[in-house]
Amino acid sequence: MTKIKVGIVGTGFIGPAHIEALRRLPNIDVAALCEVTIELAEAKAKQLGIGRWYTFEELLKQEDIQCVHICTPNFLHYSQSKAALLAGKHVVCEKPLAKDLHEAEELVELAAKTGLVNAVHFNLRYYPLVRQMKTMREKGDLGEIYSIMGSYLQDWLFYNTDYNWRLEPDKSGDSRAIADIGSHLLDVIEYITGLKTVEVMADFNTVHKVRKKPLKPVETYSGKMLQPEDYADVHINTEDHANVLLRFDNGNRGCVTVSQVSAGRKNQLKLEISGSNKTFAFNSESPNEMWIGNRDQANQVLMRDPSLAYPEASALMTFPGGHNEGFSDTSKQLFKEVYAAVEAGKQPENPKYPTFADGYRELLICERILDSTRSQKWVKI
Repeated sequence: MTKIKVGIVGTGFIGPAHIEALRRLPNIDVAALCEVTIELAEAKAKQLGIGRWYTFEELLKQEDIQCVHICTPNFLHYSQSKAALLAGKHVVCEKPLAKDLHEAEELVELAAKTGLVNAVHFNLRYYPLVRQMKTMREKGDLGEIYSIMGSYLQDWLFYNTDYNWRLEPDKSGDSRAIADIGSHLLDVIEYITGLKTVEVMADFNTVHKVRKKPLKPVETYSGKMLQPEDYADVHINTEDHANVLLRFDNGNRGCVTVSQVSAGRKNQLKLEISGSNKTFAFNSESPNEMWIGNRDQANQVLMRDPSLAYPEASALMTFPGGHNEGFSDTSKQLFKEVYAAVEAGKQPENPKYPTFADGYRELLICERILDSTRSQKWVKI
């Protein structure tokens, strides 16, 4: 077997998550990584067991590297994805695809022109029961969609001493909670239902208007505390919490809540979709079960089991029922589909995986949500 050689760009929280998932695919060799300095790249490569390390520019010169994964802060996604495409590399980019719609549109056009494989890491589509819900909807099990309620709750920014580059608009963009995790929720809603969000009404709240920025390095999700003198006050103008009303192209409604200050919620995406036949409910912190609500018979709980799911969903299941699969498996299943395309050498006509075009779509929705919270009005998409 000739393995596809991959380069990883950025090794914060999500870069190693990509590496771990890629290493579980038999046809992939995570051959190299890069960081902002060659010294940091070397240290990270040795820590992660990767044999080659470079700066970004040098990584792109490596002819044997066929695909790169952009796992850097948001403000670098556009320039690095563009450079990788121009260097003839297939690209998997973290979301958001870019900082604004013009950049994202340029990347979509460039990717189409090159014909190279392009994907955005909307991995939460790849919980098997998310695809089960999508397939059940497509087969008519759900019926006409009446309403959608969703939330994405975390507590990693609960304290005013919690700090990360995502709090700084020049690195992350003007939206934080919605752009960071709300984008996953909004993507999953359209993915499952097949509906398009056509209008939004948003209300943002910044709970901690001043945060304590560490003057010493602290890794994301590390939980480490410093001394009072180790912090500097920083004024925050991106949202800790957001509520958004949604109108869909079938004429019906939905609402979502996104928060990064909900104590005890570590990484909980919840979704409830009510149709004319049934209601589907899913909670990513219990990803191996799906609730099915009925009016005239007993409700059901469907356990993740390839023998009980539709083939489209069982294709995302590696283990039998009762052998739980979770967050790390979603990236593996996404990459499995992406690298089938890389092996073929080009972007398929109708890829199953989320593409740069999907990245543009979610950026568009987030931009309109920002417009709405600023104007306090309904905004069309």
